[in-house]
Amino acid sequence: MNKLTRWHRLALALAVPALLIAALDLFVFPLPPGARPDPSGAGQSTLVVLAEDGTPLRAWASEDGALRHAITLAEVSPLYLQTLQHYEDRWFRVHPGVNPWALGRAAWQWARHGRIVSGGSTLTMQVARLLDRRAAGRSLSAKLRQILRALQLELHLSKDEILTLYLNHAPMGGMVEGVEMAARGYLGKPARELSQAEAALLTALPQSPSQLRPDRAPARAQAARDKVLTRMQTLGVWDAASMADAKLERVFAPPLRAQWLAPLAAERLRQEARQGTQPPGSVIRSTLDAGLQARLEQVLLDRLNTLPEKVSIAALVVENQTLQVRGYAGSADFSDLRRAAHVDMVRGLRSPGSTLKPFLYAMALDQGLIHSESLLIDAPQNFGGYAPGNFQADFSGPVSVSEALQRSLNVPAVDLLERLGPERFAAQLRQAGLRLRLPANASPNLSLILGGGSTNLEELVGAYTALARGGVAGKPRLRAEQPLVETRLMSEGAAYIVREILESGGRPGAPFRESEQRIAWKTGTSFGFRDAWAVGVTDRYTLGIWMGRPDGTPNPGHFGANSSAPLLRDLAAALGPQQLAPRHVPASVKPVPICWPLGLAEASTAPAHCLQRRLAWTLEGATPPTLPDRLQPGSLIEVAWVDAHRQQRLRPDCAAAAQASPERVELARWPALLQPWIEPAQRSPQERWPWGPGCAPRAPRGDALRIVGLEPGSQLRPAPGQHRIALKLQAVGAQEGLTWLLNGQLVGQSEKAGAPLLLELSRSGEQTLTAMDGRGRFGQIRFSVVSL
Repeated sequence: MNKLTRWHRLALALAVPALLIAALDLFVFPLPPGARPDPSGAGQSTLVVLAEDGTPLRAWASEDGALRHAITLAEVSPLYLQTLQHYEDRWFRVHPGVNPWALGRAAWQWARHGRIVSGGSTLTMQVARLLDRRAAGRSLSAKLRQILRALQLELHLSKDEILTLYLNHAPMGGMVEGVEMAARGYLGKPARELSQAEAALLTALPQSPSQLRPDRAPARAQAARDKVLTRMQTLGVWDAASMADAKLERVFAPPLRAQWLAPLAAERLRQEARQGTQPPGSVIRSTLDAGLQARLEQVLLDRLNTLPEKVSIAALVVENQTLQVRGYAGSADFSDLRRAAHVDMVRGLRSPGSTLKPFLYAMALDQGLIHSESLLIDAPQNFGGYAPGNFQADFSGPVSVSEALQRSLNVPAVDLLERLGPERFAAQLRQAGLRLRLPANASPNLSLILGGGSTNLEELVGAYTALARGGVAGKPRLRAEQPLVETRLMSEGAAYIVREILESGGRPGAPFRESEQRIAWKTGTSFGFRDAWAVGVTDRYTLGIWMGRPDGTPNPGHFGANSSAPLLRDLAAALGPQQLAPRHVPASVKPVPICWPLGLAEASTAPAHCLQRRLAWTLEGATPPTLPDRLQPGSLIEVAWVDAHRQQRLRPDCAAAAQASPERVELARWPALLQPWIEPAQRSPQERWPWGPGCAPRAPRGDALRIVGLEPGSQLRPAPGQHRIALKLQAVGAQEGLTWLLNGQLVGQSEKAGAPLLLELSRSGEQTLTAMDGRGRFGQIRFSVVSL
């Protein structure tokens, strides 16, 4: 019993000190916060947004003001680990946290000089100083606490864990902590790619972070680096030749802020993280391509110097196959406050101008309203009080679908939208992710196709990806974890035809340009020159450009074709050579010869009615007829009576018809609104024949108007000393408004049919003046101007 009691007493005597030590370690002197390495970054308060390859795009300081990017030993160059351990602590792998010889040397120097000359710090002691502020400093008490902390760290952590703590917390100048953030910020590369010279530089930097920053003191930083390289040579770790080459590398680093990439995209991801719409953590990996992003930002900066000071640019590059965003610029220069560069115009709601037209034509193709060469009317028209004009204020008369889309003509698009229905158009776009925001209490109307609603660059680019994805649009993704959101916007065949039109004019007989950069592109300009757009589709990417003032004020003289389109081409070139994918015509698409003015397939059109032959892309074999004539409803085939022998036109009830047996023929006519543009050679042969005596119609449609004030065939000269000719003209017989066109360009419009036209001529040469009323009747004269 006494023997057992002695053993109990001995165990108790040994256990009590152990428990006291454990209690002191756990409760009185616990490990400092952050002593447990957390490579995932989830336990750190610094937020870093990365490109897909791990390149930091932008970082936000933690609550203690530091910028850190957590990494593991495996992610650091072995060259850096060599320099760190040989220069800072050669015996790191064998000592218990302190180096007695180094401490003895430091104590001797302190006793001799009366002050601390060297601290004899190990890497473990440096980690202790970094984690415990009370262990920082050069006082004796601080050094003692540092030693105790180092012993404690060695007790709890492995050597690799301690080294990882140093890698992530070593001071690197300013707010920067850790080798990865320093490598990215100063050198523009990850720590795993450090050269010998770079490894030596980042090894020396923590010795005096404020004095050796390569962005502020490159000469001092280079001297400290060379000292490390010399030590590595002296120790025999690296050879003399390598060190000589390494010392030739010049130390230079731009300011840390200049290293930011895609700052507004990074800010967007940070906000989403704060709102809980993505997993929490200190590291957010985006889908951005760092190299592509850098090229994108350089292209925008180069163009920005040519623009007025308040104009900004936004750009977006989306990979078609994955819908991942590879390039994102909410503004061109994030530091330029004059351009409101903090406003992310990738998401800014603006009028899209004419950029929606490709979707309209695709929907009309799918609805069987048109094929690629359907006859459309580019002439003044009034749609219930809405009278759109073209950007250049001129009209071309008969145009095909391909021509209307490629030239972005407004009147044919509005005409087509009225037949398709603006509500249907807006709903189909909304279902595919492109929402058109309208003023309060407004409903979709015909102005939508000319920019009457608002959308943003992100939604617009997402919709355009449908042209390269078989008609399936998608929502651009900034993170790979985001779900793939796809919606069919158009059929595969419609996507193919529209892309062909935008890329090569929609000519079925033209070969693909395999040796050139293929890009299908469309521009747009909003009312008042507020927004200039360009969107392009290549085999790999869909890219979009917006240019304008973020506050919405006009930017006169800048529109899609002259500002954004050249920038789009520059950006496409900066993306590098394309790997052209084989282009296959979908089974639903076939080239078919068609005839104007009827619009039907040549095979089903009488030869006499085929006044103009064209080759069209058709969908599902459909060759829909020309859209119904608004002014003269009914068939485009009309009955006429002729005297084939004398080649005269007749009426059954006229005198000439009584003397010659009238022959009944069917003639193909052009829509009434196109009559002023149709030359005699484009009409049916019989329509060009003269009328027999007394047989002309009492109210001929084509000559119902007569222009007064100028004789046909006149030659006009300016008065001596003048450079202009002024005319006052009238149109007799007009009804329901009057439109004047000079060489196809609008020069006057009036609701009063009898209102005169004051015309100034400032160009020499042949001229054609046309007056046309609201019923499609017209008068036309040709004259010439000389010596202007």
